[in-house]
Amino acid sequence: MKMNEKPGEKKLQNKIRIARHILHRKQISRPELASELRISMPTVLQNVKELMEDGIVEEVGEYESTGGRKAKALSVVSDIKYAAGIDITANHVSYVVINLKGDTVCLKRSRQRYANLPGYYEEVVKGLDCFLDENRVDRQKVLGVGISLPGIIDKENQKLLRSHILQVRDINLVSISRLIPYPVHFENDANSAAIAELQGMDQNAVFLSLSNTVGGSIYLNNDIYVGDHFRSAEFGHMIINPGGKACYCGKCGCADAYCSARVLTSYIGEDADLAEFFYAVDQNEPEAVKVWDKYLDDLAIVVTNIRMAFDCDIVLGGYVGGYLKNHMSKLGAKVLEYNKFDNDALYLRNCIYEKEASAVGIAMTFLEEYFDVII
Repeated sequence: MKMNEKPGEKKLQNKIRIARHILHRKQISRPELASELRISMPTVLQNVKELMEDGIVEEVGEYESTGGRKAKALSVVSDIKYAAGIDITANHVSYVVINLKGDTVCLKRSRQRYANLPGYYEEVVKGLDCFLDENRVDRQKVLGVGISLPGIIDKENQKLLRSHILQVRDINLVSISRLIPYPVHFENDANSAAIAELQGMDQNAVFLSLSNTVGGSIYLNNDIYVGDHFRSAEFGHMIINPGGKACYCGKCGCADAYCSARVLTSYIGEDADLAEFFYAVDQNEPEAVKVWDKYLDDLAIVVTNIRMAFDCDIVLGGYVGGYLKNHMSKLGAKVLEYNKFDNDALYLRNCIYEKEASAVGIAMTFLEEYFDVII
């Protein structure tokens, strides 16, 4: 026992560690828990027994045997708790509910133009109530509601300091949270998506969000690095072409002007769907292929700059990230033209969540909190 450690505290910490590890691994055996957490088997057995008695963990099957008795697979019981997530953008509001495993139970996206007015926030909360009712979510099991927004957020003081996309600054987010009868978390949209993609990964990584704006998140030592002024990972405002295209931030040549999803949808037309663009690419329409090839050239520069700065895996997400799976070899080849330090581009990874990653990620923060306080 460590100095100043109270009796029973180590036991509680072991229980929390085991529960969270089961959460992150989805399914795991008792011997794997002992090995991966470096905890004795008797400790694992006792804590798993208590977690099962508490209704938090269950046996979900057996692992294939390599000889001897088959090991039982353990998993978190999914339906004992839920968390909700809301993603606010300039033109849409997305709602999701996830279970205790982090799986999406239901989701909805509605068109609603942002306005910093009481009526807008009331409509968002009304939309949440209707969404929970429509999907018959047990309100007693809801841990909390997370809200992601594009911009610089001071979470401690619940303030949106600045958002170019929403064209606001110094917004007191209590105007939203006071309307919601649950604990509320706020987070930047790219950081929220990174939580969904990287949580429990146990390795350093950078998340690059390629949506209607370009942003990202830096995941170091199992936590998001926010920077001294909450402005880390503004990858969209790295200049990749000095004197180039105008960016909404007021500079010229920013990555956002070359790698946002709007670069692609603008080829189809105003308010076009990204799926339409990729359908044109799949049909080998010459102009669409030309636009896509140029986009990948510019994206390769951004990816290479990030790799040079952080030397870790890079996860490609956002609206465009959801379509990149079939184009990774082409992107990888372009990256290697710029990157002479690596022999391959295997550090590039596709996103897991193709839709509503930000809403899912901010909801996930309540799962982590839940496992911090289990007794």
